[in-house]
Amino acid sequence: MPMVDVYNLKHESVGTIDLSETVFDASVREHLFHEVVRAQMASKRSGNAKVKERGEIRGSRRKLWKQKGTGRARVGDRKAPHWVGGGIAHGPRTRDYAIKVNKKTRREALRCALSRRQQEGRLVVLEDFELEAIKTKSVTAVLKAFDASKALIVDGPNETLALSTNNLATSNYLSVDQLNVYDVLLHDTLLVTRRAVEAIEGRLGK
Repeated sequence: MPMVDVYNLKHESVGTIDLSETVFDASVREHLFHEVVRAQMASKRSGNAKVKERGEIRGSRRKLWKQKGTGRARVGDRKAPHWVGGGIAHGPRTRDYAIKVNKKTRREALRCALSRRQQEGRLVVLEDFELEAIKTKSVTAVLKAFDASKALIVDGPNETLALSTNNLATSNYLSVDQLNVYDVLLHDTLLVTRRAVEAIEGRLGK
């Protein structure tokens, strides 16, 4: 069971905490990262591109001129793709890009991502992250104290912190229920409050 220091916002040690081996010291299975992150990225694609094909264009289906005897090329109706205002041939259709990943796989991938950060020494546990006011400068000062220029901050519901991190270019805040594999791997450092650790272990330790 890994034991790590707990810090305040000034990077001063205020105690220690025992982390769950199941959640924060699991064997890292990298192929799960690819599977889950690929599914996350695919789910963000809207798939809303849509054009009208010749069967969906409004208008007459009358043949424009007879098949033979005019000296001109044979044609069908005005909905054909080569006419201006006609239907589009082989255009994009609405579709769903979602890739199904089992819940058990997603949970295991998140355990692996958290374990990797802990094993790399880039998981920092904070006593809390309570700010007196909504101020980006306050969050920036904390990140500077921990030398974390690209950090993911994880806490319980914390509106002040959420609003204070909105303008950060390379760091982000997530509540425990929003925690996901992609964001954990995207950020170099993981700052997690004590209450968030307890919530994560309750969610993933089962």
